[in-house]
Amino acid sequence: MTANTGDRTAREALTAIRRHLSPQLALVYGMNGSGAVEARGEGARMRLSDGRTVLDFGSYAVTLLGQRHPAVVTAVRDELDAMPVSSRVLGNRATAALAAALAGWADPGRLTKVWLGLNGGDAVEAALKLARRATGRRRVIAVEGAYHGKSMGALAATWNARYRESLEPLLGGVTHIPADVSAVPGAFGGEEVAAVLFEPVQGEGGVRPLDPAFLKALAGAARAHGAFVIADEVQTGLRRCGPRLVSTGLGLEPDAVLLGKALGGGVQPVSAVVATPELYAPLAADPFVHTTTFSGHPLGAAAGVAALRVVEELAPRGARLAEVFGSGLTRLAERYAGLVTAVRGRGLLWGVEFATRAAAGEVLVELGRRGLVVSPCLGRPEVLRLLPPLVATDEDAEEALALLDAVYSAVPDEFRTPAAAARP
Repeated sequence: MTANTGDRTAREALTAIRRHLSPQLALVYGMNGSGAVEARGEGARMRLSDGRTVLDFGSYAVTLLGQRHPAVVTAVRDELDAMPVSSRVLGNRATAALAAALAGWADPGRLTKVWLGLNGGDAVEAALKLARRATGRRRVIAVEGAYHGKSMGALAATWNARYRESLEPLLGGVTHIPADVSAVPGAFGGEEVAAVLFEPVQGEGGVRPLDPAFLKALAGAARAHGAFVIADEVQTGLRRCGPRLVSTGLGLEPDAVLLGKALGGGVQPVSAVVATPELYAPLAADPFVHTTTFSGHPLGAAAGVAALRVVEELAPRGARLAEVFGSGLTRLAERYAGLVTAVRGRGLLWGVEFATRAAAGEVLVELGRRGLVVSPCLGRPEVLRLLPPLVATDEDAEEALALLDAVYSAVPDEFRTPAAAARP
């Protein structure tokens, strides 16, 4: 692609986005890409329409295996040549293979039932329905700061008022509590609770790892009151944070884990509820009480089976990368204290909190211009999310850290606190 062709491609794409999707989206995309758009992905990098190559440490946690991982692409291509769309009247081999793989991967022998969807919100909706049907109860306890999706059921469990504005009343019976052990006992008073729903690390909420003591208290109280424990690991699962699942790694023994984003290997959309037989009982009795046309679609299923295999192969690499990148982020935070107010995270999910939203925005745009793509936290705009893929090398991590260092040092004084501006 020549420079002129790339410029024309970008202009046409951004014009179409502005006219037919959203003027604000076109503005944001244009700023983040310095006027360029995506052209081709490969591993930890993307080539843009203007010929530049950038590191992808963003993509909202979808590209855990990087761009176009060859094992996932091959699996999808093979399925495309065989059975790209299921008849939904007969059984499908790829769909069955993913269900079996997940049942043997998440928590073997305990989480043995699987429902498949397309995105994280699908999984949340299915889990909420299952909990209500299985218990005959209505109430759900969620956590302040949570993000579980924007469909009407999932939105009721999402904390951010920006997404809920003018849409209420939403699904009734959802109570949000602070992520504090002291808030747990009182949460179970009144109407009986069907389920508790939580993210072990809140993503959109600012990459906030929840206190294990709180999570254990919440899960323990749920069981004592006959409620199900549902762990939303759409962003944290699949070894993004180190263990296969954060919730099982903490010994919480959830009744269901919700997976999505990276489950499709960065190639296809697919999500899942992986549950105990007790929670899954309503679907076992009547599989048609919750269906979608493309649930378990063959291309996504093929991608999911391949992704699970590759994740395990790359697990040792991820542990090493997490150490290199996490320690580097901490060193930069110490060097730029006052500009960077906190660094939080686990494994390959990190949040950098800045003194102001304006500072975070300035860093986001400048990083994109210099060659590093990261994701904002929509629920906490002062926090940027950094999500290295498992395929990134130590050199990729060091390059990203060097770019962060350069951008931090160049942030104008007006975006800094007085302490940061005075720091040499």
